[in-house]
Amino acid sequence: MSLHVSQQPVVRVVPAPLAKARRRARPGAALAVIALCNAMIQLDDPIVNIALPGMREGLGLSAVGASWVVNAYLLAFGGLLLLGGRAGDILGRRKVFLAGVGLFTAAAALRGLAPSGEFLVAVRVVQGVGAALAAPSGLALVLSMFAEGAPRKRAIAVCTAVGAVSTAGGLLLAGALTSLSSWRWVLYLDVPVGLAILLLAPFVIEETARNRGRFDLAGALVSALGAASLVYGLAQAAERPWSDPAVAGCVVAGAGLLVVFAVIERRAEQPIVVPRLFGDRDRVLAYAATLAVPGALIGTYFFLNQFFQGRHGWSALATACALLPLPVTMAATAGAAVRLERRIGAKRLMAAGAALLVAGNLWLARLGASDAYAADVLPALVLLGAGMACCVLPPTVLATSGLARDEAGAAAAVLNSLQSVGGSIGLAALVAVTTQTGGMAGGFVTGAAFAGFALLAAALLRQGPRGVS
Repeated sequence: MSLHVSQQPVVRVVPAPLAKARRRARPGAALAVIALCNAMIQLDDPIVNIALPGMREGLGLSAVGASWVVNAYLLAFGGLLLLGGRAGDILGRRKVFLAGVGLFTAAAALRGLAPSGEFLVAVRVVQGVGAALAAPSGLALVLSMFAEGAPRKRAIAVCTAVGAVSTAGGLLLAGALTSLSSWRWVLYLDVPVGLAILLLAPFVIEETARNRGRFDLAGALVSALGAASLVYGLAQAAERPWSDPAVAGCVVAGAGLLVVFAVIERRAEQPIVVPRLFGDRDRVLAYAATLAVPGALIGTYFFLNQFFQGRHGWSALATACALLPLPVTMAATAGAAVRLERRIGAKRLMAAGAALLVAGNLWLARLGASDAYAADVLPALVLLGAGMACCVLPPTVLATSGLARDEAGAAAAVLNSLQSVGGSIGLAALVAVTTQTGGMAGGFVTGAAFAGFALLAAALLRQGPRGVS
């Protein structure tokens, strides 16, 4: 598959070392490296979930403690993504990308040595910081390398397919390592991938010109505190009733802080979130779908790992094999999603994907009454994989269309931030509902509700003529 690079002229003065870097830059190879980084970050969640039952036993984690192994990463990732995107614009996207990958890789090496749950959670926070630097810078580099339209859509599809294939392979390897050795070895899987990225990226990714400006530290701090407070309140609902002050107080405080963040950004001279990003109805609806979709999927890996290994006593390898249809289906349909988008438009494609996510979650909600894998799990995983492939492209294209090159970092940061915070809120809500109801069915119904919200956002999209619908 060929990829076409934007040839739009950009006039700017760059130092000699930067010009030399530009001459050796190769967009196709750069896309492969960035896609590998995205895959590494994406793979981290399922491999941690594969190892989670072993972590709970080895480190004595409670159900809520186990959810915080996942949530700590998501909170740091989602809370700092906006600052990470802004850092790439000011300091140079390749430089920030490499710094993030380095931090992520170092934390991945340390977590395998975790002597306690507290240490593991702390290292996961550091890993989330690294991902918050690497992810928006990587996406911003893709947006600046590939022209809006078909080239960018193909690049997004490549990243989606590489992430799904890597997830499938990582699940098998993680399952084998957990079954044959120890859950600790699984946590080292990111290390060789990160080292390979650090080795290759300087030779194939060009540095970008720096934008003059400063960091909006007040906005970044308030947004991080708001997201953390909101998710912490939801996580506490797993142990306490929703009327408990610790739950209601944190949720209300988190929502209030996010409102304060919006006010700060409107008044800031150099905001980390450009107000213009929210001036288009379709872009706002794309953001809403981006926030909702992770909550429709994150419970699948979290609950099914515990269901297969805890309830049925399956090995980690058998569990990984059982989950393979989801990423395999996602990888197989990523290319088809690009072709479908051209034929039926972004609105219908996103609506179809969200509907498949609703159906997949409701199918899994039947578990317990019947536990036959072929009838009760496999069809749901296929539905979820196809649904995710259809839900990745439209929001990304809609959210990044019609923007200037110097707005790529902010747009990428908003997208990544909403994905991460949406996943964290989704996991906390699913765990809370499952604990309150005493079964997984409530969690999967909640996942269907998240997908339903994305379906509503798709229904409200205009069938506009911007080349994306």
